[in-house]
Amino acid sequence: MNKLIFRKLSYDILSFFLLSSLAITSIVWVVQGVNLLDIVTEKGHAISVYFFYSLLNIPKIFSKLLIFTYFLTLFVILSRYEENNEILVFWTNGIKKISFINFIGRLSLIFLFIQLFLNLFIVPYSQNLAQNYLKDSSLDFFPKLIEEKKFSNLLENLTIFVEEHNGDGNLKGIYIKEQLENNEEKIILASKGKLLQKDDKFSFELFDGKITSITSKMSFNLGFKETIYELSDFNTKTRKIRKLNETNSIFLFNCLINNFSKRKDDILRCGNQDTFLIRDIYEEIFKRFINPSYIIILSLVSSLIILGSKANFLQKYNKIFLFFLGFGIILFSELGYKFITSHEQIEYIFIFLPVILIFIFYIFIFIKSNFNFKLL
Repeated sequence: MNKLIFRKLSYDILSFFLLSSLAITSIVWVVQGVNLLDIVTEKGHAISVYFFYSLLNIPKIFSKLLIFTYFLTLFVILSRYEENNEILVFWTNGIKKISFINFIGRLSLIFLFIQLFLNLFIVPYSQNLAQNYLKDSSLDFFPKLIEEKKFSNLLENLTIFVEEHNGDGNLKGIYIKEQLENNEEKIILASKGKLLQKDDKFSFELFDGKITSITSKMSFNLGFKETIYELSDFNTKTRKIRKLNETNSIFLFNCLINNFSKRKDDILRCGNQDTFLIRDIYEEIFKRFINPSYIIILSLVSSLIILGSKANFLQKYNKIFLFFLGFGIILFSELGYKFITSHEQIEYIFIFLPVILIFIFYIFIFIKSNFNFKLL
């Protein structure tokens, strides 16, 4: 019988979590998708590139929201059980409150492992895949982003201005400014031209103009009747460098292990192509590995709902307190990594703080029962 009761509780928690996480993640994904529209409107990528890139951000969104969604799930389900007197089913079947709390704690281990798997493997992989996909994608909307009488900076070190653009690639009054090395510049003026596309590469076919090269010492002009100006040699403004949150966890762990004694160094870097400060790597590993452990603490905080008496008129205020306490723990867990690079004593406190808080929680439970274990 007890197994059936706990199975029903598990089903309610898991089903509510799935529905709420789907709803909240979808809302955040849509809002973030609006902010990502500059991939099309400013960087010139295709709609399909934008959609696939935004899809690859879902694991990151879900991972960020998991700890809050799980806390919200427990808070709502346990409050509902308590308000509808469904919680009495547990007590009348001889289930002790400490057993109930321990069950909630064990159930939270499932979500802890999910969070760890997402943080350590899925999220870095999906973020790196998304950025590489965006970086290697062609600028399908490039022609449409060249507007009349407006300076366009779609490519690095290149400014384009046209007087007229008929939409078919035919241009008039063309101005192109290319920024070269050593503060040198190249300016191209043409009376007319055409934007050509071959495969995924673009180029200008220019007529009746001149090329002006400007250096720190001199400048010279060169006229032309017809010339081809290749755009494939220019890089898009899409970021090329990998960020720390897109980096493989195993690589970060190896970097930290090999340089653990210098983990707080502000200068030492690790990596070949993309290098990162050891200090930043230490903080990133803390966020990926230690932060998820607060899921257990939040589950225990939520379970305190069952310790209050429904007859007590202060019970509703107790729930409000517990909700804001849980919300405060979530905020605290997100900021904890900032303290690990301070003094060594503070560093160890924050590393082992989840275990300390779990120990304090059970001490509080025993004190509340006046150390009468029969009441639990």
